[in-house]
Amino acid sequence: MSRFCLDTSAYSQFKRGHREVAELLNGASYVAVSSIVIGELWLGFLGGTRVRENELELRQFLEHRVVEEVPVDHDIARIYAEIVRALQSKGTPLPTNDIWIAAVAARVGATVLTFDQHFGAIQRVGSLVLGE
Repeated sequence: MSRFCLDTSAYSQFKRGHREVAELLNGASYVAVSSIVIGELWLGFLGGTRVRENELELRQFLEHRVVEEVPVDHDIARIYAEIVRALQSKGTPLPTNDIWIAAVAARVGATVLTFDQHFGAIQRVGSLVLGE
């Protein structure tokens, strides 16, 4: 059984019916969804025409027995800062929200499930980068 921390791209592909993401999530023992991802999802929802449907689907997903919504706390903030400093020392800028997502993954001991290659630059956490 696997432990994953979902990136926004993975949740979006899951909702689009991506077979590999669905298989991985179905076999997972734990799926973390950070408050950062939820904020990114809401940004997308509010820009679309299916706000209520998307909200309902997200709520149902978050209620699954292996899924946990993980808010940013003091420990995650510290890990975030450590990751940023490590990336700065290597001269490797990354999107801020993705660093927060990686910090959540590190805190809960999960692999980031994503479609974004740049997560590989974060040595503090593992990532499983899927293709379209």
